[in-house]
Amino acid sequence: MGVKTLLLLLLVSVLAALGLAADSHHGHSMPGAPVNISQNDRGLQQVVLNAAYSFNNQSNDAYLFKPSAIRRAQKQIVKGVRYIIDLEISRTVCHKRRNSKNLSKCDFQPKGPLHQTFQCHFEFWMIPWKNENTTQILHCKA
Repeated sequence: MGVKTLLLLLLVSVLAALGLAADSHHGHSMPGAPVNISQNDRGLQQVVLNAAYSFNNQSNDAYLFKPSAIRRAQKQIVKGVRYIIDLEISRTVCHKRRNSKNLSKCDFQPKGPLHQTFQCHFEFWMIPWKNENTTQILHCKA
C-alpha cells in the first residue's frame, strides 16, 4: 500500500470516528451533499421564480407560466449554493405580449382547454460573492 492510500484510509477512519462520514443508517449526511430544505427557505422562493422566468423565456406559448407546486427542494453548498428542485409550472391568464413581469398578479388558467401544467426539474447555481447565477438544468414535460 502506498503512502497516499494509507493517508486516505486514515482520513476516512478519523471522519468516521468523528461522525462526519456519510452514514445513512443514522441520518448523517456527507458535508457538501444535497440536503432537503423547507419550502420556506430564504433563497428557494427566488430560485423558483427564476425557474418560471427561464421557462417563460424558452417557451413559445402566448401565456405566461408560474410555479404552482414545489414537489422536492434540495440545497447543496459547493463553491456557492446549488438548488435542485422538482416543481410544477402552470399556465396563467396573463399574456406574454402584455409583458407582465409580476407573476404574483397572474391567476392560473381555470380548468378547461387552456389549463396546462408541466413537471419540471430545475438546477440553479448561485455564487453570491461573485454575483453569479446560472441555470444548469431546466427540463420540463407535460
